[in-house]
Parts: sequence; C-alpha cells; structure tokens
Amino acid sequence: MKKRVLAVVLGVVMTMSLAACGGSKSEDTASDGEKTYTIGISQFAEHGSLDNCREGFLEGLKEEGIEEGKNLKVDVKNAAADQGTTKQISDGFVSDKVDLICAIATPSAQAAYNSAMNSDIPVVYTAVTDPIAAKLANEDGTPVGNVTGTSDELPIKAQLEMIREMLPDATKIGIMYTTSEVNSVSALEKYKDLAGDYGFTIVEKGVTQTADISLATDELLDEVDCISNLTDNTVVNSLATILDKANEKNIPVFGSEIEQVKIGCVAAEGLDYIALGKQTGKMAAQILKGEKKASEMNFETITEPGFYVNTAVAENLGITVPQDLADNAVESFDSISK
Repeated sequence: MKKRVLAVVLGVVMTMSLAACGGSKSEDTASDGEKTYTIGISQFAEHGSLDNCREGFLEGLKEEGIEEGKNLKVDVKNAAADQGTTKQISDGFVSDKVDLICAIATPSAQAAYNSAMNSDIPVVYTAVTDPIAAKLANEDGTPVGNVTGTSDELPIKAQLEMIREMLPDATKIGIMYTTSEVNSVSALEKYKDLAGDYGFTIVEKGVTQTADISLATDELLDEVDCISNLTDNTVVNSLATILDKANEKNIPVFGSEIEQVKIGCVAAEGLDYIALGKQTGKMAAQILKGEKKASEMNFETITEPGFYVNTAVAENLGITVPQDLADNAVESFDSISK
C-alpha cells in the first residue's frame, strides 16, 4: 500500500515538474501576482555609447511599467567585441527560453536573429546603423522576421557641414573602419558619396582586429587633415589610442556621438544613445505586453542629431568653434573625461 501511495505522489511531482518546464518565462509571477519577464541583453562591446543604449533601454522599459527587481529579470552578457562570442551568447539566451532578446550593435543583432529564428523569442536591436544592409529589415523597413529595433544611422551630411565650418581649409578626412562590420561599410560609402559636395576627399583605412588599430592610425594621420570617427565598435574600443596619436600630430578627431566627445574628440553631430535606448525599450515593452509583435514593427530611427563640442580639445588644437555652432550645442564640455 505504501509503495502504491509513493508511486502516485512521485507521478504527481513529475507531472508538475514537466508542466513547469514547458511554460515560458513570462508565465512566472511576482509575489503580488503580477506577470514577470526575463530578458537577455547581448552587448557587443563595452564602451560609452553601447553602455548608454543599455541604460536607456532599461529606462524605457521602466517608463512602461516593466522594471528590473520588480517584474523584470535581466541577464546581461558582453561579447568583448568578439563576433564568435555573440553567437554563444544568443544561443544561450534561446536555450534559456528568455521572453525577449535585446541585441546592442550590429554583430550582436545579427547573431541574436539567427539564433532565435526558429524559436518564438522576439529580438529587439539597437545601435544598428543599417538594418537593411545587416539583413534585419527589408528595403521598405519591414522586419525580415520576428525582429525589430532602432537604427543609429549617422547624420553624415550634418557632420560634413560641421567639419567644413570648423576646418575651412581642410581637404582630406580620414576614416578607420572594421571591414567585417556592415554598419561601418555602409556609413563609409555614404561618406564617400557626400564628401565631394563639401570639398572633401575620404581616405579610408580598413582593419580586421584591435591589433591593427595602432599601425592604421599612424598611416592615416600621415595622409589627412582630420579624422571622422564612425560608431564602429572595434575602432571605438581603441579610441584612446587614436586620440593620443592624433594629438601628438595636432590633428583633430571628430566623433559620432556624445561619449566620444567627452573623452577627447573635438566635436560631433551625433546621437544621444540613452534616448535611442529608451526608444528601443518602449518598443520592447509593447512586445512583452502583447500589444504588438516584433514582426509587425518597422525599425525606427532618431532623426534629429545634436551638436556636441569639447572646447578644451578645440583650444588645445587651436580650433575656433564658430559662434553659430557654439550657440546651438546640445552639450559643451570644457575638459576631457578619463
């Protein structure tokens, strides 16, 4: 009799365990009965702009009532700019059956989409310069699958206009980029298409890894009047090295967003990555709440760039910031952050 009772109890326990394993993460509930969510964040590299995207993403979710520590569990993993690691990270999130993957930067977004393609896990990306070139969106902006997000497409026309105004005698702009980053290749092509309209020639140097940066910088600085930096993750990770070498030769480096200006680029017509991340978080909230599917949402962009300037760097380089630019700066810095 005891054996029969024990067998029944074990059967009930096993059935309950299997049922629990079969449910999605979103079926968990907080102590007050509210639904909770689990999100995996795959960040390609650790630097200011991508960190700001992550911070803004969580702020955007919070504004929509989804807050870490209350009804949200977040697993953040960083690929340290290694494209192979991005796949391991996204494969792990799919295996863990998270409710949503947030992918920060193009390599992480591509890996996350490929990993989640045959699951029902939506992918929301941010800091992807060209979602179409990255094969995350169709030509009309519609998603290629259960994936959507925000683009950090650079305001290249505004950047060229600003550089011309600050350096009226410059003719050659240097751009360093990672040959395997489709976002960088796309941005470089737009620079080359537009540069002639402002009397510039683009001198490009492609790199494949961080170890290439030092030599490529030396070669570039011998050929150009200034450098304009992209949102290229490998290059941004080595920005301190580039700035040190450029400062020794008194050659200005223009950034592409606020964090690059803080640490020593002279100026940028760039994006606010916290705002971009927040916009992405609000998109993710709609998906988690079941209001929309990722496959129904076109990718979004921030259309208005802002002018950021580091007056300390400008003074060190002997550059006068035109008054009209200074008057319209979103933010101005008078020191270099470390």
